[in-house]
Amino acid sequence: MRTIWGGGPCGTMRAMSSSMRKIAVVTATRAEWYLLGRLCRELEADDEIELGLFITGAHLSADFGETGREFAHEFKRVYRIPILQGRDDSLSLCGSFARAVEGFSGAFLEFGPDIVVLLGDRYEMMAVGCVALMMHLPLAHLCGGELTLGAMDEGIRHSLSKMAHLHFVSTEIYKKRLMQLGEEGERIFNVGSLSGENVRALKLLSKKKLEAALDFELGEFFLITYHSETLNLKNTQKEVERLLRALDAQGGVRLLFTKANADEGGLLINAMLKNYCEKNSHKARLFDSLGALKYLSALKHARAVVGNSSSGLSESIFFKTPCINIGSRQEGRLRGGNVIDCAMKDVKKAFERLESREFQKNLKSAKNPFASKKRPSKIIKKILKKADLKGILKKNFVDL
Repeated sequence: MRTIWGGGPCGTMRAMSSSMRKIAVVTATRAEWYLLGRLCRELEADDEIELGLFITGAHLSADFGETGREFAHEFKRVYRIPILQGRDDSLSLCGSFARAVEGFSGAFLEFGPDIVVLLGDRYEMMAVGCVALMMHLPLAHLCGGELTLGAMDEGIRHSLSKMAHLHFVSTEIYKKRLMQLGEEGERIFNVGSLSGENVRALKLLSKKKLEAALDFELGEFFLITYHSETLNLKNTQKEVERLLRALDAQGGVRLLFTKANADEGGLLINAMLKNYCEKNSHKARLFDSLGALKYLSALKHARAVVGNSSSGLSESIFFKTPCINIGSRQEGRLRGGNVIDCAMKDVKKAFERLESREFQKNLKSAKNPFASKKRPSKIIKKILKKADLKGILKKNFVDL
């Protein structure tokens, strides 16, 4: 189930030194990699760190674009651990979870990490967290303390926080939440927004260059990412149909879709979007993944970002791009004044509000709760490199 992928037929590796810290970083989706990529490049470039990059989940699936191939070649030591089973019902996801436990336990035994790094709140990361816990491996968790009350990710994220021994968060609000969970303040580091670091660091494409890169004339366009609401799946097909009707009603606006995650119901959403885009190829295009540069460039130039992706809340505000956030998937997550929240039944009203003079006026002064000049990837690398791991597995629960 595990193989080394990239860097030569057996995964060419630099010579190991006993003084080098071995750090395992795990990624399963394009959204994770968007936030982890810069950190991994920092770790790879450090001669005192041995990075093991563990690629799994949607990154290895043809249904989701095999996005791991876009970056695996950059790293010397890469483990490929396929877990998806070709279906996305709850039983299949449980099977994927079991495969992840089996695959990662063997891979960690082989690599022997000093510490494991996970980001976020997905079921793949829950499996990896359980493996680290059972194998007595220190765990560093990124993006804890956040809320997504409309998705099962909510419980997974907080569970990973309780398993973790070091925490890296983007705001003081999130740090406070972790302390409410009983975590020790000295183990929690507010490093700033990883999204914001990407926005500041990348030289984004002009609209003309973006069109050339996508081979798609954009004009006025919406950027759309819609994931399943994993706590309310019974109406997924009807919800997507309603969203597509609402988008059709927006006249000549072009539609740039990115695929849904490998969640329960994700394959259904992607099949519906593919069918829609094939029938409406004059105005709509579906992409497996845009990558950081093209995605952020699209976010900058879009008329609005539409759907229920976390990027609509955490990244669009950097460009003052309006966000129509649909449903409860991101309920509770911090957001800026550029966001219009609505239920799917009210999405038509949300588009009307988007065009209102009042909203457009307020958009100019919308505050960004993620604004920061910090360089999270460098800060995280420094802490991971220097942290005293002796005795770190023992945690205290801090009562408020």
